[in-house]
Amino acid sequence: MAFLGALPARFRRERVLIVGCGDVGQRAARELGGDRRVRLMALTSSAHSAATLRAQGITPLTGDLDRPATLQRLAGVASRVLHLAPPPSEGPADWRLDPRTRVLMQVLARRSPPRALVYGSTTGVYGDCEGRWVDEVTLPRPQTPRALRRVDAEAAVHRLGRVSGVRTTVLRIPGIYASDRPGGTPVERLRRGTPVLRADDDVYTNHIHADDLARACVLALWRGRPQRNLNVVDETQLKMGDYFDLAADLYGLPRPPRVARDAAGDQLPLVLLSFMSESRRLHNRRMKQELRLRLRYPTVTEGLRP
Repeated sequence: MAFLGALPARFRRERVLIVGCGDVGQRAARELGGDRRVRLMALTSSAHSAATLRAQGITPLTGDLDRPATLQRLAGVASRVLHLAPPPSEGPADWRLDPRTRVLMQVLARRSPPRALVYGSTTGVYGDCEGRWVDEVTLPRPQTPRALRRVDAEAAVHRLGRVSGVRTTVLRIPGIYASDRPGGTPVERLRRGTPVLRADDDVYTNHIHADDLARACVLALWRGRPQRNLNVVDETQLKMGDYFDLAADLYGLPRPPRVARDAAGDQLPLVLLSFMSESRRLHNRRMKQELRLRLRYPTVTEGLRP
């Protein structure tokens, strides 16, 4: 990226490790890949993924976050780390903890810790705020097992920062969308006719385009302040049903039916119902002021438009 050219010489020839190099990680790699002063590496546990990474100019490092003994080579390998791997969905003895992030932080603390580490968390850590505005000083109130595991991961990340002097940044991420991302638009759900809540019961939902999120990840590797949390969210202020109505209009599809909350349990899966139980609006001032990120897709209208 162009901003790397302004860095002092001692910060050049960086080694960036991506842990969890899926869709967003690969987009971040493309943002960085045009600069030959950055060597890109990614953790992978499969030969097929390794071949895909090599084709994109990324050096694969074999390892598995669920097998700590395979991670030892990560110690001291990178000057900056982008950690986008989610906690396990099931299996830990204590379902409130994220053992993957805990073991990764332990490994990175050995032998020359990285200068900076960016972790992709979720805005779900705030829990239900009944539609109120939320910023990064709002205390987390996680209400689901997955949100509790993210809070544990955030704590492990910042603990590394305090103990080892690593500049840690936690990005709190809402719903990610993009037309070129698998399942990245509401089209299939609209075609199925999945209901949304009626206006009186509806909740605010938040969004970020995958490309803008990738850019935020890269900027945070260099511009993130020490032990800092940032909401990475666009300017959209829509309730969930209005979001699906907007998407339906843009794609020329029927708007989804509306149902009352007390009837939704008979028609919607539990995972979807859990998202419909939390409502909040998110300030993004830190993202814009500290990362100096200018969104390519300021609202979902620009991002979803065919």
